[in-house]
Amino acid sequence: MLSPLTKPPGEAAVLQPRHDPSVKDRMAVSAATATGAALRTEDFGQWLEGRRRAHRFRVDRIAFDELDGWSFEEPTGNLVHHSGRFFSVEGLRVTTQEGVHRQWHQPIIKQPEVGILGILVKEFDGVLHFLLQAKMEPGNPNLLQLSPTVQATRSNYTKVHRGTDVKYIDYFTQPGRGRVIADVLQSEHGSWFLHKSNRNMIVEAVDEVPLDEDFCWLTLGQIGELLHRDNVVNMDSRTVLACVPLPDAEEGALLSDVALLSWFTAERSRHDVRAERVPLARLPGWTRGTSAISHDAGRYFDVVAVSVQADNREVSGWTQPLFAPRGLGVTAFLTRRIGGVRHVLAHARVEGGFLDTVELGPTVQYTPDNHAHLTGADRPPFLDTVLAADRSRISYEAVHSEEGGRFLNAESRYLLVEADEEQAPLTAPAGFQWVTPAQLTALVQHSHYVNVQARTLLACLNATAVRSR
Repeated sequence: MLSPLTKPPGEAAVLQPRHDPSVKDRMAVSAATATGAALRTEDFGQWLEGRRRAHRFRVDRIAFDELDGWSFEEPTGNLVHHSGRFFSVEGLRVTTQEGVHRQWHQPIIKQPEVGILGILVKEFDGVLHFLLQAKMEPGNPNLLQLSPTVQATRSNYTKVHRGTDVKYIDYFTQPGRGRVIADVLQSEHGSWFLHKSNRNMIVEAVDEVPLDEDFCWLTLGQIGELLHRDNVVNMDSRTVLACVPLPDAEEGALLSDVALLSWFTAERSRHDVRAERVPLARLPGWTRGTSAISHDAGRYFDVVAVSVQADNREVSGWTQPLFAPRGLGVTAFLTRRIGGVRHVLAHARVEGGFLDTVELGPTVQYTPDNHAHLTGADRPPFLDTVLAADRSRISYEAVHSEEGGRFLNAESRYLLVEADEEQAPLTAPAGFQWVTPAQLTALVQHSHYVNVQARTLLACLNATAVRSR
């Protein structure tokens, strides 16, 4: 049994991470096990459809003046909740010293509270299983996807909304309920959130765990299979899965860990990024209508409002704003075997909402429609390489939606594309670097190194590696 860390009087104790050298090996066994003790993978689709039929879900677009508890405050025009909690939609001005667009204005979500994204694990028949939830999110294209055991903002689990208790939350907030395997703050979408982080946790239960009907136990191998299906495993699950500790891979990285960290630190240091909050009402290039805030060129995204009904949520009905992107995103790592070891081409990416100047992102992370008017050197690096990739070079492909609690029908085509020297030279251009999946896995154990899209691809990389064994 764990003992709390020593804390000063009056401060809450925290869970103590489990320092167990066997954890990585046990995770590897789970990753290699495609048959679960409780639910067969081939029966999963029927189980999920059963949970969909068991509940009533409905999401409708509404006008801004139909929002309940939300309003555009004066004089800023920021879209805020009357409680002062949850989140607000404000304006942001970003200035950089590189790229085609060196200054831009946009709406941004300001949600300063840190939420918990937690997955509970437990051994069955000697194999670790992960407890995932069939959870409705209003922005999901198919509404119901697999979320972590707990996916809750502080407002949710402290019941600001006066709803029901968040199931299983005690395993992640009370010492002694479990052994912590991973616990790290990770950023959310830096293009749409301002300085937003969530606590990504994996906790092993030490006692019996009652199973709610909307939850299921799956091995890591089963989840790997489901990651090959479109819009099944939600973004919050994928970011936590990227934090799974796995056995160290073979040696042979192009850069040593020290050299990689030095390169990344230099990238952070050389970028001068200034992000300033500005009033939403006076945002150049954006216009507010009765039911949407849109970019004047018809690009990027809209801010919209929805009414939601979901009888299995902590609150059964509510209204809220959502960001609705325009077009399908393309998110990809170019990959190469270097010295026989798989590497991916990471990009030190600037996003206006990051706490620091850059985080490591995929090689390509763009919505092609937003760049269709650009030509030549103004086109995003490597985008056309990915778009033109022959099917034989694509080792992984699936459509995954982004965070359904804040974004409406935000989908990206996630890809792993094998490249050659001509398409992606060993000497990478400025801002790019070849790294191994093992190096990314090590960096994910620390805060704000790897962005959320790269964490999704890391989870898929690991699933692909297991599947190909």
